[in-house]
Amino acid sequence: MADQDIGAGLAPALGAIPEAGGVHFSLFSAHAERVELCLFDADEERRLELSAGEGGIWQGFVPGLGPGAEYGFRVHGPWAPRIGHRFDPAKLLLDPYARALSAPLRWSAGLMGQGRDTAALVPKSVVMAPVAPLAPVPQRSWSETVICEAHVKGLTAERPEVPAALRGTYAGLATPAMLEHFSRLGVTALELLPVHAFIDDRFVVERGLRNYWGYQSLGFFAPDPRYGGPESFAAMIGGLRGAGIEVILDVVFNHTGEGDENGPTLAFRGIDNASYYRLHDGGYVNDTGCGNTLDMSQPVVRRLVLDSLRHWAALGVAGFRFDLATTLGRGAKGGFEAAGPMLSALRKDPVLSRLKLIAEPWDLGHAGYRLGEFPPPFAEWNDRFRDGLRRFWRGDAGMLPDLARRLAGSAETFDKGGRAATASVNYLASHDGFTLHDIVSFSKNHNLANGEGGRDGHGENFSANFGHEGASDDPAVMAAREARKRAMLASLFFAQGTPMWLAGDEIGNSQGGNNNAYAQDNATSWVNWPGDAALAAFVARLAGLRAANPVLRQQRFLHARKRADGLRDLVWRLPSGSEPTANDWHNPAAHCLCIELRGAAEGGENPRAAFAAFNAGGACRVVLPPGAWDLVLDSARPDAPELPAGASSELAAQSVQLFLERS
Repeated sequence: MADQDIGAGLAPALGAIPEAGGVHFSLFSAHAERVELCLFDADEERRLELSAGEGGIWQGFVPGLGPGAEYGFRVHGPWAPRIGHRFDPAKLLLDPYARALSAPLRWSAGLMGQGRDTAALVPKSVVMAPVAPLAPVPQRSWSETVICEAHVKGLTAERPEVPAALRGTYAGLATPAMLEHFSRLGVTALELLPVHAFIDDRFVVERGLRNYWGYQSLGFFAPDPRYGGPESFAAMIGGLRGAGIEVILDVVFNHTGEGDENGPTLAFRGIDNASYYRLHDGGYVNDTGCGNTLDMSQPVVRRLVLDSLRHWAALGVAGFRFDLATTLGRGAKGGFEAAGPMLSALRKDPVLSRLKLIAEPWDLGHAGYRLGEFPPPFAEWNDRFRDGLRRFWRGDAGMLPDLARRLAGSAETFDKGGRAATASVNYLASHDGFTLHDIVSFSKNHNLANGEGGRDGHGENFSANFGHEGASDDPAVMAAREARKRAMLASLFFAQGTPMWLAGDEIGNSQGGNNNAYAQDNATSWVNWPGDAALAAFVARLAGLRAANPVLRQQRFLHARKRADGLRDLVWRLPSGSEPTANDWHNPAAHCLCIELRGAAEGGENPRAAFAAFNAGGACRVVLPPGAWDLVLDSARPDAPELPAGASSELAAQSVQLFLERS
């Protein structure tokens, strides 16, 4: 490498910022004694000293350098774990603000051990040219939003219509075959499992497996190179946006892939362990179950999170789902604070507060389950919807009250603080657990392939196998399973709140009973195309009905209040047409409930009324409310056309019917 000087830095932001004539480098470390910038050209490493500036910012300007340059840092300071310091200049460290990495992060035994040089084992940070922010486009309202949760690789890895070179990549998601599929199904937003650069867990690698889900992030600004580079990611966003599909990123700011004290030193631990992580007596607080917890009480950590989110927003990302979001609300003493500094900063940010923000409202720390406690504009994953709907359709006793709460948007949980009825993100299945097909095919986990003796994954799946564990060619078993899947999907789309389904559920995808496929980067987790075309057509029909009928997707909660026309906005009914009494609600043998919906009393809107019947029991006759109704969907007859309804309707076992008030 040619001789190169370094000048005094005055970086406009943290990270590597190119400009005419060179590159500014800036790194935060409040406790470092020296910081070396390491530049790489082929196998040659050149080290340049950064200068200490105010506020723990180390800076330098390298003339003659430009985009494409590869670099890293070596940070000198005390090795004093008891007081939180784990500096080791032998470790080449990633830039936390790197916009790209030269290669994927890979765990290896060579990363371990104090004083062992790791320059040959870790990818390099890459200087990237500034990206012009995408022009803002109209956001889909929450009431219009239909989310599909997907994995970048798994969604297209086996899709034959996607060119082989693009399968499993960012580019593959925006190919014509995928855009047509999403559009036909009414998808308005793809919620992508983590795309930030991540590392495989040591114990996963030692079992000959790989971290498939990606919840071990280290590069909060860099798309993981496994799926393509920054340009490919940006092109994916553009292609999806052009088709009217937003992208929501699943982001992991609760911990990093460095793990506990037995993990590798790759970035934050070696840059300033005491500033980035929550510590107790020198050890790591582990509210996340992943070995460490980022310290949101530290201004530098909050800045990192906000800067990262703004970076992705500038690339056109429409929102974020925050993994283990309770951690984001934990203050200096470790307690959850809904009005704490991190959540408040997100709510006040003029850019981020306008995006779709979704909390996974729990972590593994003390009092970590916080469903319903996140302030607006946050929506939240609602696992009570998942569990309640599974139990109702399985036929568990006494489920009518819970079904009613879920169909009404879980108002008892979310109707406070001015939140909208769309705050509940309703789902039947997600990446974490059984697929929808497996919910009706397995009564227990089948996770031996994960190498944990089958002990991992959810212990209670609220599933049923219809008398045969796993795949079956019995026509009666197959028909019963398909009927329940259609009924569950109809419940999802006809409930108040925001619907989300797991990619592949629309075509009957199975993971063979594995309900924790985090390490299965193979056909177990990849969507198995072409799948069940009839089920996909049914999902498309559900999405079309929801989109066309605002009464099914209201912003205001419904509380059976009288409207200006004297009619209540919500009425619960039994199959007989009468309203349930207290005894009816608590009848353990009751398995059918009907709901009559109109525009919210406070809203002023007057959408077409709807009446829906949900029957997890045997066949019965349902009496319709007074008026003229059209039967627009019967999950027991998924291809039946819309027909005028009479005063009553025959409702099959394990089915849902939707009626709309005749115009």
